[in-house]
Amino acid sequence: MKTGLLVALLVVALLALATGSVHIPASEVAGRLFRAAAGQAAGDTADQILLQVRLPRVALAIAVGAALALGGLASQTLFRNPLATPSIIGVSSGAALGAVVAMLAGIAVPLGSFVAGLAVAALVFALGRRGTFFGQSLLLAGIAIASLCSALTTGALYLAGERLPAVIFWLMGGLWQANGRAALVMLPVALAALGVMLTLARSLNVALVGETSARDLGVNVPRLQHTLLLLITITASAAVSLTGVIGFIGLIVPHLLRLALGGDHRRLVPATALGGALLLLVADTLARTLAAPAEIPVGILTALIGAPVFLWLLRRRMTL
Repeated sequence: MKTGLLVALLVVALLALATGSVHIPASEVAGRLFRAAAGQAAGDTADQILLQVRLPRVALAIAVGAALALGGLASQTLFRNPLATPSIIGVSSGAALGAVVAMLAGIAVPLGSFVAGLAVAALVFALGRRGTFFGQSLLLAGIAIASLCSALTTGALYLAGERLPAVIFWLMGGLWQANGRAALVMLPVALAALGVMLTLARSLNVALVGETSARDLGVNVPRLQHTLLLLITITASAAVSLTGVIGFIGLIVPHLLRLALGGDHRRLVPATALGGALLLLVADTLARTLAAPAEIPVGILTALIGAPVFLWLLRRRMTL
């Protein structure tokens, strides 16, 4: 499964680099990349499009997709709920609110979004720990704060004035502002999340049986819960700060792969990262080519793909 996902990701990445308003043959793409890596880039128009526009966008799509999927897997493991996502603790809503406020205030959008996502997670944690730790109190606090953030975001949109179209387009999610700097920020986040979850794979397997059993088997449950919550917060906040709100990847990818591979996180974690990267890269390639020269917000496509799959999963669970 992992090998198949990796091969599919490489093939789609090559096609994404070749596809656009200026077509570059796939064989030529590979040659240009090799020459650029060797410091022998031609520097013509095709090279500029490939290296300065498409390559950063493909890299960002891979990193964001992997991070969102890993954040979803961490959420499902943390709450022992196969339908949990980072939005369940309000991180995505908080990051979106921060981005909208930053746009209206004229400050750096990624910074405002990231800081707001972290602040919301800290608030939810502070409220949730007063009750059953990481139990109902945390979930209820997350739902309440997420609703508050959504209401404040709606209020901010009401005050947006002539900036309203740009704000709404950003909230739909997309990678149209991808650049090398954004990719260099997001790639380490995704790689760090992958490394942490691989390191914790055995503990994650044990955690699925419940807190008491995991503690009896030697797992430091509070530390594991703190680590997962921090990972969920950072991956979701970083992704939203750079690409807007892109839904369903953190829900659909880990859930489907859990059905296909089982609950062993040693296999599930790398497969989830590859699956999330593949799904977002496919969606983004379609988003920028289906209605070219216009661009469809990629969040719309992931919702069109994810919603039917989610309904199928829900129906499947109800019939089991």
